[in-house]
Amino acid sequence: MRYVHAVTESTKLDLRDVDTSPPDGLDKEGAREETAKLHQRLAELQELMYGASTHSLLVVLQGMDAGGKDGAINKLSEGLNTQGTSVVSFKVPSTVEAAHDFLWRVHRETPGKGQVTIFNRSHYEEVGIVRVHKLVPEKVWRARYDQINAFEDLLADNRTVIAKFWLHISPDEQKQRLLDREQDPTKAWKLNPGDWEERQLWDEYQAAYSEAIGRCASEKAPWYIVPADAKWFRDLALAHTLVKLMEPLADDWQEALDEVGTAQRVALAAWRKEHGGTA
Repeated sequence: MRYVHAVTESTKLDLRDVDTSPPDGLDKEGAREETAKLHQRLAELQELMYGASTHSLLVVLQGMDAGGKDGAINKLSEGLNTQGTSVVSFKVPSTVEAAHDFLWRVHRETPGKGQVTIFNRSHYEEVGIVRVHKLVPEKVWRARYDQINAFEDLLADNRTVIAKFWLHISPDEQKQRLLDREQDPTKAWKLNPGDWEERQLWDEYQAAYSEAIGRCASEKAPWYIVPADAKWFRDLALAHTLVKLMEPLADDWQEALDEVGTAQRVALAAWRKEHGGTA
């Protein structure tokens, strides 16, 4: 079964051609059980990565308003140790941030060795909302595709595992989620007339992100388009993809930990010999 639509090379992409619904025949309860198992494995893999400290993991979440970024982060937290995980939300740049190049505020938030960082929105806003609202000239945002590719190559070459997810929902699903917020007092704080204004630009956003995903995908920094109309499937797809990405590195991480363990045993034996036991 294919959980996501993977884009691993520069290509011409149209998001309208990618389904937003989960695959037929998938049982919701069974999917939730599988997600829980994947979260357990994800926790094990994170512990190995944390201990080995040879790699880091960057998770980028992008999507339309009400696309499920916050919910996806909450669910992922069930499989990640908060001691080694950080979440960064990118909003309108501050005066200081705007005075630098567009990647300045992003680069300083990338994960260090052994760490996991989740971006709630990201540098792709600079070729998304910036493009749709014409905040900079076209020649400026078009140049950013190559700059983003070079930036992500740099991260990957320094052993950052990059997983970029587009949470793909339909306009009908977005409308329903926005309406549902109005009926839920606990989510009233999320209400924003601007969401409905932005919704009028749906086609423009789809075009912008179709090109951004197509132009900024590679083996080192792939994009994964997640059918996200069903939240339970979104959670399964994210967990499955992250485990699949990290699993090939598990043996290397374990080997690094074994080497450290061997050295520590030697050091401990020497200490006990010198000090006469365990006292």
